[in-house]
Amino acid sequence: MNYKEEFIELMLKADVLKFGEFTLKSGRKAPYFINTGNYKKGSEILELGKFYAKCYNENFGSKKALLFGPAYKGIPLVVTTAASLADMYALDLNYSFNRKEAKDHGEGGVYVGTKPSSTDHVVIIEDVITAGTAVRESMDMFSKIDGISVDGLIIAVDRMEKGKTEKSTMQELRDEFGMKIHAIVTINDIVEYLYNKEVNGKIYIDDAMKKSIDEYQSKYCS
Repeated sequence: MNYKEEFIELMLKADVLKFGEFTLKSGRKAPYFINTGNYKKGSEILELGKFYAKCYNENFGSKKALLFGPAYKGIPLVVTTAASLADMYALDLNYSFNRKEAKDHGEGGVYVGTKPSSTDHVVIIEDVITAGTAVRESMDMFSKIDGISVDGLIIAVDRMEKGKTEKSTMQELRDEFGMKIHAIVTINDIVEYLYNKEVNGKIYIDDAMKKSIDEYQSKYCS
């Protein structure tokens, strides 16, 4: 079993990946839902960090980047990723995350951890991208720092859905910001691995669910 398949099984075990009928924030009716807020245990967040670290290592190697996690869901993700990279690959990277509101006392400011600077090469750590709002907000913050470079973005799952145009949100972000974007898994990886496969005594994607996913993708995926 490769790490992508192990990650899919972690999502199922933690009840992060669900199948059924769900109304998304966009109003779309989807046959699957990914809620990273359902990671609740120390063991789960530890394992999650390892998967992000493996994805980073696979795509960025020993690159000395500043890891950044957009508030709020990106905060635990960037912390566990940084810890896992140090533990698994002896790659001791600085990390940073933002407050939703700037601190107006003490040292002040919007950043916690390493304050991004003009010499930094940033890799953003996120969960699931639908519209790309959190990424664009992060890029707006970084645009105020002369010379800083945002080199990449790592997310847990690429839903492969259309954004504001006929292109996927991921492709829109690539075109808009010129960044490299990598997902631990895509929705196609999930379907390929789970279709008519029993995991933990259950088949999550049978023929009927596969049909629903195919219909949804034909309508909303690029």
